[in-house]
Amino acid sequence: MSHKYVYLFSEGSAKMRELLGGKGANLAEMTTLGLPVPFGFTVSTEACTRYYTDKKTIAPEIIEQIESALVITEEKAGKKFGDPSNPFLVSVRSGARASMPGMMDTILNLGLNDETVVGLAKLTNNERFAFDSYRRFIQMFSDVVMEVEKAKFDEIFEEIKHKYNCKLDTDLNAENLKEVVKRYKEMYLKAKGTEFPQDPRVQLMEAIKAVFRSWDNPRAIVYRRKNDIPSDWGTAVNVQSMVFGNMGNDCGTGVAFTRNPSTGEKKLYGEFLMNAQGEDVVAGIRTPSPIDELNNTQPDVYQQFAETAEKLEQHYRDMQDMEFTIERGRLFMLQTRNGKRTAAAALQIAVDLVSEGMISKSEAIAKIDPRSLDALLHPTFEPKALKNAKPIASGLPASPGAACGRVYFTAEDAMTAAKMGEKVILVRLETSPEDIEGMYAAEGILTARGGMTSHAAVVARGMGTCCVAGCSEATISEKNKTISFASGKTFKEGEWLSLDGSTGNVYGEALPTIEAQVSGNFATIMQWADEIRTLHVRTNADTPHDAEVAVKFGAEGIGLCRTEHMFFDESRIPAMREMIVSKDVESRKRALNKLLPMQRSDFKGIYKAMGGRPVTIRFLDPPLHEFLPTEEADIRALASEMNLTYEGLLQTVESLHEFNPMLGHRGCRLAVTYPEIAEMQTRAVIEAAIEVRQETGIEVVPEIMIPLVGEVKELEYVKNTVDETAKAVMAERGVEIPYLVGTMIEVPRAALTADKIAEQAQFFSFGTNDLSQMTFGFSRDDAGKFLDDYYKKKIFESDPFARLDQEGVGRLVKMAVELGKSVRKDIKLGICGEHGGDPSSIEFCHNVGLNYVSCSPFRVPIARLAAAQAKINEKK
Repeated sequence: MSHKYVYLFSEGSAKMRELLGGKGANLAEMTTLGLPVPFGFTVSTEACTRYYTDKKTIAPEIIEQIESALVITEEKAGKKFGDPSNPFLVSVRSGARASMPGMMDTILNLGLNDETVVGLAKLTNNERFAFDSYRRFIQMFSDVVMEVEKAKFDEIFEEIKHKYNCKLDTDLNAENLKEVVKRYKEMYLKAKGTEFPQDPRVQLMEAIKAVFRSWDNPRAIVYRRKNDIPSDWGTAVNVQSMVFGNMGNDCGTGVAFTRNPSTGEKKLYGEFLMNAQGEDVVAGIRTPSPIDELNNTQPDVYQQFAETAEKLEQHYRDMQDMEFTIERGRLFMLQTRNGKRTAAAALQIAVDLVSEGMISKSEAIAKIDPRSLDALLHPTFEPKALKNAKPIASGLPASPGAACGRVYFTAEDAMTAAKMGEKVILVRLETSPEDIEGMYAAEGILTARGGMTSHAAVVARGMGTCCVAGCSEATISEKNKTISFASGKTFKEGEWLSLDGSTGNVYGEALPTIEAQVSGNFATIMQWADEIRTLHVRTNADTPHDAEVAVKFGAEGIGLCRTEHMFFDESRIPAMREMIVSKDVESRKRALNKLLPMQRSDFKGIYKAMGGRPVTIRFLDPPLHEFLPTEEADIRALASEMNLTYEGLLQTVESLHEFNPMLGHRGCRLAVTYPEIAEMQTRAVIEAAIEVRQETGIEVVPEIMIPLVGEVKELEYVKNTVDETAKAVMAERGVEIPYLVGTMIEVPRAALTADKIAEQAQFFSFGTNDLSQMTFGFSRDDAGKFLDDYYKKKIFESDPFARLDQEGVGRLVKMAVELGKSVRKDIKLGICGEHGGDPSSIEFCHNVGLNYVSCSPFRVPIARLAAAQAKINEKK
């Protein structure tokens, strides 16, 4: 017996989602529940996968099964496909197992042609209705299946409305609509070179192929990448008997939710249109009426619908989004699914469903998309203004939130404008650590280069500041202080731009923003998540302020404190530069002694903010050239300021130049060459811990992290420096305190030799940004230039710097975990790369046995929820 690819609605169930898609599984379930569902069948997701395997053709056995299902559906309806006297019409809808906006739009009234339209008119005694249905079908089929531009049909339709002085679509009579049909067919012939297809079976097969094709359209590919949906899932196709909402004034169509999708309020919410078909509600051609009004016009139908809605919510134990049609006073259900909702509504509904006894706390946690919490923690645009705005460009959604301000092109100008009370958007080709203060001053940051883990993206996420990175459509002239976009628009310093860091869209106008609001439901959900999860959540924080923010969001420690960010402050960078240009150890030590009290003060502030929670401090990581200028004018100015010759400073700058600085003299390599840097940093770490303990009674156990280790002897050498310095400080102070020394696993060789490294390291923290970079051989700042081609050509499904590559990089992590534990059973294991805030990567970290994840402060709630979901999924 051949493999089954086609299922009648009576053969499926909600449990068959993977095979039938969400829509097909729910239509089958509603059929089983005895609800009024127009009969039909589903062509499975396996048929879609087979379509691509067979080089975009539908196999004969699948066509045969579609034909057989069609015969049964015809018999149920008592009508025949293509029968002029009693025509059978169907709708064709796509339906993947995950709801996917951007997939193929619905096709209604399929089966109509020049003969069946006349039969339909006679059968219903309603010529206007028949030709209205036919013109809709021609437009939908031409647009969705044959890719003839929809706007061309709209133009013809508006012309004819104008010609006959008709304000509404419903004002057109049968003769007017016959003219529309005639003009549509002429336009189709001109566009495609062939007549509009008249054979209903050809129409059906072409529509099914179009659904399968839509699984791979550019919109669908982008959506899948952003929502972690694998490309091999495929989509199903639902073929369903037509019911008509446009047959007259006792007919209609609508969409409704069992609860308000914006607020979560427990009340039927939705709208409907009488004498209309589904697309009319969405298109906004006529203004729909609120669902409550149906109770006034058709109380019996309303009562039946309200009862059906209640039944579906109780059955699915979640808020439902339903589509329905009324045909001559009879209710038909066309779809139900778990409704999309705002983040605020998601929390309200989850809490309410638990209090109503419908679901457990674990089920409530599982229903919330962790990424949706971003909307609660960052500003958003005023919805009406956003709806009316049109993006002028787009980049990568590097840090969520909405920002509106005047553009400035340097950190200094941004700071000056912000001090004058202006809202600022900092525009840079790419940011560097020198831009930190300007970034703090800005409402939002826009860069032309860089990816999701570029400097701008990582720092902005840590600050909770909106950022659009890698906007390749932008050309920035810092000299002329202008930014031009491929759309043709140019903006000068001081002109308004708005950025949406959640979508990557850029708007050439000032859009009003709404501040984030966190409700009591947020605290409830977080408490439930904390009760469930076993994976700890730390934060990446470099300042006491960031640490305080993270603690408010529930961080249980700091997994990454980047000490280099502390040196770019205006008051500190001179001492740092003095250290870099020093020609001998004593000169370097004198410069470092100026930095010591500053570092110590920073660490004290962070320790106090964390209140005894663990703090992991990464020693100096970036190459030293990042602290020096590169432009001639800047080098001359700095030489004058430091009483050096221009030639001498230029020689230092040139000597620090590296062809590939990311693989150059940085990380532990600096501490090997200049152990005095590690000595100063250790002294600051230990002295700060002793002083905080003496001043506040807070017990601090610092965790000193040595970056970029690839060979155990590197770690051994630097660890000796750390231990000797710590011992000396404790002897001077007469106080003993515990501390740990560990390393970042970010060089593939470190993962491969993790057992040797664990002999020296008391903890591992996986720096998956660099580990991904070195494993793939990609520069994370430049990969954005070619990754789009990788997505289009299906080499990659997601950005490896945003979502952990579990097959390759993940294997190195897993190997390092196992090797590390084999030598040191109590080794602490964490992750501090940007993947620490990505839900799918967090689940991986839970499964391989890490103790904690660490992420930017504003991602801490997302990580707490994702960690709880990882624990829940473990039980499945």
